[in-house]
Amino acid sequence: MNRPFSPARAYFQRALAAQRQASTPAARADANAYELMLAKLTEDKRRLHDVQSFDRRAEIKRELLPEYTPWIEGVLKGDQGVQDDVLMTIMVWHIDVGNLFYALEIAGYAIKHKLAMPDQYKRSTGCLIAEEFADYALRQKDGIGADVTEDLIAAGNLVAAEDMPDEVRAKLLKAIGYGLDQQGDKTEAVDYLKRALALHDKVGVKKDIERLEREIKNSAAGNPGG
Repeated sequence: MNRPFSPARAYFQRALAAQRQASTPAARADANAYELMLAKLTEDKRRLHDVQSFDRRAEIKRELLPEYTPWIEGVLKGDQGVQDDVLMTIMVWHIDVGNLFYALEIAGYAIKHKLAMPDQYKRSTGCLIAEEFADYALRQKDGIGADVTEDLIAAGNLVAAEDMPDEVRAKLLKAIGYGLDQQGDKTEAVDYLKRALALHDKVGVKKDIERLEREIKNSAAGNPGG
């Protein structure tokens, strides 16, 4: 059972995470703190492994994430780019529960310092960011809201120079296009969907492009004066 999470414990986690970023042997004597965080992560992942429902897994992650926040804040504040599997896993968890803005902060740090994903993810960091953001958006039953669309665009810009399979980048472009469509920006939506189709012809947007172009044409015909 995890110990109760207190402000004092949060303070020490934050301080140790920041200290771990330093390169001096004395400062790195806190390596045990990182090992403890890895042990906690292993325990929490074991708990998640026994749950099959995606929604229930997301609920558990929401419960657990605040316990990692001080560590993550310390790492980001240290800004030294030491490989940190806790940080990278927690980035994915934030995407899973829809905390996209916070996930972007971690993702920016990870791309900046060229951090790798833990082996279990079997993808490069840029590829994972693109695919996980797209998958989260495309799962939304009530559509892709304005905030999510904005975060998708930011994620796309972040990984623009990262190498990944064309179908993964196409999926992210598709999600952005759907989001823009739902916000009423049909012309830009078509642009994103056409870019997605050019990258991967089986991305599944041909009928959406046809529909949007028809709607744009009808709208223009209905407003001949502009």
